[in-house]
Amino acid sequence: MLALVIALPVLFFSMSLHEAMHAYAADKLGDPTARLMGRVSINPIKHIDPILTIALPLLLILSHAPFVFGAAKPVQVNFNRLRYDEFGGAIVGIIGPLTNLSIAIVAALLFNLLDPTSEVLYKILGFTIVINIGFFVFNSIPWPPLDGSRLLYAFAPRPVQEIMERIESFGIAGLVIFIFLFYSLIDPLSRVMISLVSVLAPGLDLNFLIPG
Repeated sequence: MLALVIALPVLFFSMSLHEAMHAYAADKLGDPTARLMGRVSINPIKHIDPILTIALPLLLILSHAPFVFGAAKPVQVNFNRLRYDEFGGAIVGIIGPLTNLSIAIVAALLFNLLDPTSEVLYKILGFTIVINIGFFVFNSIPWPPLDGSRLLYAFAPRPVQEIMERIESFGIAGLVIFIFLFYSLIDPLSRVMISLVSVLAPGLDLNFLIPG
């Protein structure tokens, strides 16, 4: 129960800052759409998607999964209005995962510096690391509509971009297609996440973080 009470605020904060940075970057690069919709905000209500934001991460937490990932309501961006063409879109896309990686690094530095003995502080920092690494790895996948796809758009040849555009037209359904087709990647992704945790916070015990 303590794990759930701590994990939810961390999840909402991490998600909200991720989405707010998408909106902020888009606004700075020439498209104010997301800003006008109130998305440059760390208020989680602005960014919640009932299934991807709440149901999926909770299922992973309650099933004692060694990793946690999820997504928020997509930030509306008119990529035609951005400066630098596809590279502007790449900046808007990748800034979200990089924000989560930055949060994880800061939390890991604090975890290693403080070496917390308090269970509450241990779990706050631990969940901050694990959740944000989960956001970073999952959202960096170059599959529409995930953020990593915007980076691929900037470098892919036009035929590949056209395929990606077709996938992106399905919206969240495109993500479901990815999970269905590439379910076997979940285990390798979890190993990547665990490896990142081990590098950033070698003293973090995942079994203590989410006890069985």
